[in-house]
Amino acid sequence: MLLDLGGRRIVVDCGLGVSRGLVEAGMKLSELDLIFITHLHSDHVLELGPLIHTAWTTGLAKRVAVYGPQGTKALWQGFLASLSYDIATRIADEGRPDLEGLVSVYEYGPGHVFADGGLTVTALRVDHPPVTDCFALKIEGEGRSVVFSSDTAYFPPLADFARCADILVHEAMLPEGIESIVARTGNGARLREHLIASHTLAADAGRIATAAGVKRLALNHLIPADDPAFTESHWRIALAETFSGELLVGRDGLVIPL
Repeated sequence: MLLDLGGRRIVVDCGLGVSRGLVEAGMKLSELDLIFITHLHSDHVLELGPLIHTAWTTGLAKRVAVYGPQGTKALWQGFLASLSYDIATRIADEGRPDLEGLVSVYEYGPGHVFADGGLTVTALRVDHPPVTDCFALKIEGEGRSVVFSSDTAYFPPLADFARCADILVHEAMLPEGIESIVARTGNGARLREHLIASHTLAADAGRIATAAGVKRLALNHLIPADDPAFTESHWRIALAETFSGELLVGRDGLVIPL
């Protein structure tokens, strides 16, 4: 996700396709500035290294700051090691700056994460077993606030964390969609247990948003996200009794003005 706030281009999580998504949103990858990782599941970090590398090959020449939970530094160093030949060759042959020197990685825990130029970021540990270091993020600047739930089971303390946010971006799961996903995988019983224990039903996402008094709720990390049998109307019906504010159902390319 890309957030344009406080004069910064802020990328939250780097799942597969983030590089292309940013370009299609009109961002030059050489403008890459701030990256926040909520947790180290692959669908949130798989393209962290490739995004930064692709930005580097398209003209990135300024420092990029990456903030993530414990383990993010090792992830980045592992990526550098995996492409050490390519990186060294491009530096020598194409005159590019040292990629490792362009990137600063900071690992964070609950509480204060970042403050600069009126932009602040704070973190709340959420409930996403078996991942311990998984964090909701509140990003504030220019009198606006956006809260990202990250992946989490129903977690009532998130309502206080998101109190009166302009936008709450919250994951959501349809109970009737769980079997759709389970049927398409080879580990049905275990996957069902994980989904129920670690993710939030759509109606409960509405309860969090209502308790927080947020102005708008945007659903993301939809479960299921790729089954044509489930449309936007299913999500709206699921939240009809728990949230009465402005509801946006996430999709690739969705733009939400602040």
